[in-house]
Amino acid sequence: MSEPLDHSANPLVPGGALEGLRVIDLTMMLAGPYASMMLADQGADVIKVEPPGGDSTRRIGPFLPGGLTQDQGGYGGYFASINRNKRSVVLDLKSASGLAALKRMVAGADILIDNYRHGVMERLGLNDAALWAANPKLVHVSIRGFGDAVGGASPYADWPAYDPVSQAMGGVMSITGARGGPPTKVGPGVGDIAPAMFAAFGALAATFRAHRTGRGERVDISMVDSVLAMCERIIFQHSATGASPVPEGNGHPLLCPFGLFEASDGFVTIAIPKDDFWARFVSLIGRPELAHDPDFATNAARLKNASRTEALVTEWTRPLTRAEISSVIGGQVPFGPVMTASDIFADPHFQARGMLAEVAMAGADRPLHVANTPVRMAHAAHGVRQPAPLTGEHGAAILAEFGFAAEEIAQICSDPLQKITS
Repeated sequence: MSEPLDHSANPLVPGGALEGLRVIDLTMMLAGPYASMMLADQGADVIKVEPPGGDSTRRIGPFLPGGLTQDQGGYGGYFASINRNKRSVVLDLKSASGLAALKRMVAGADILIDNYRHGVMERLGLNDAALWAANPKLVHVSIRGFGDAVGGASPYADWPAYDPVSQAMGGVMSITGARGGPPTKVGPGVGDIAPAMFAAFGALAATFRAHRTGRGERVDISMVDSVLAMCERIIFQHSATGASPVPEGNGHPLLCPFGLFEASDGFVTIAIPKDDFWARFVSLIGRPELAHDPDFATNAARLKNASRTEALVTEWTRPLTRAEISSVIGGQVPFGPVMTASDIFADPHFQARGMLAEVAMAGADRPLHVANTPVRMAHAAHGVRQPAPLTGEHGAAILAEFGFAAEEIAQICSDPLQKITS
């Protein structure tokens, strides 16, 4: 691990579990920035290296009134959410000077994360050999649609990929949607966020090894592989039965009742995989005889009679409001109302847990709420502490920390295309 940073030059609050860890972030869009965000939320010093003009996602909305618009370089909600707690420096990696500056920074870093398309790092002269020549202890993490040869050369390595591609090819779409209906995309970008989580985990696992052995490591994350890993159930199901699982609607192929049920003012989830929960549930709803009925008493029986089981649960829930259902079974069996964003903002759980963090938005007349980290620690600082940076906001301070002279900093910050000393 690198020497602890001088926090007098670093606006981020010290004390996180990953304090002292330096991360060079060459990522854009969602998967890469989300991975580095996870590290930043736990105290790592994440240095976002942006191209001239900044990360393109800065110009994706929504924009708060008074905030920087697309025409002003952008500082939209998309960028603000997943780039909090980071610092920004602008380098033109298509120039010799920008590459030279980056290599000098790599020499003092612990982790480098990129999510360029396959082959881009090599074309930039930033292959693993070059990176390890600059820093033998460096952990290099890449996130690509289909991975790199390090983890197995994919025939699709050169294919571009975004969230829908990895959702489709990784298997999650094949089991999502109405029964008998077409495949359905999952709402949040799990095709990006699942690989991001694996990348953050892999980065820390490799850094632990590098700290122990003194040797760097290469972490190769495929977006499609990550979605498949998230869908692990379809693999053992197919292996055991020879059948390919299909969309199950709001139910579950192995557990019953386990899914979504209609209320008079929306929907609720009820999940009862255990027979003792079933006995408690039917007693609470005034149907205690169903606890001993051979058609319903066990999960296997309920699954065999899934349509009947779900129908009798719906018969009870449909006339009631979500609040009325909660008053009967809330806290007694696994249950929860289906919440909209408005519901979440009003719910005391998310307030108590600090999950709705506020960040300042440059020029805006009010702060923006972003989802906080769910990784909580008893003693170490964590979570949203600073807003996402303006483009190149911390460039001079970052370069000074890496040993650049004042005249070099002036050249880089004023014109990334000018030559600097390598």
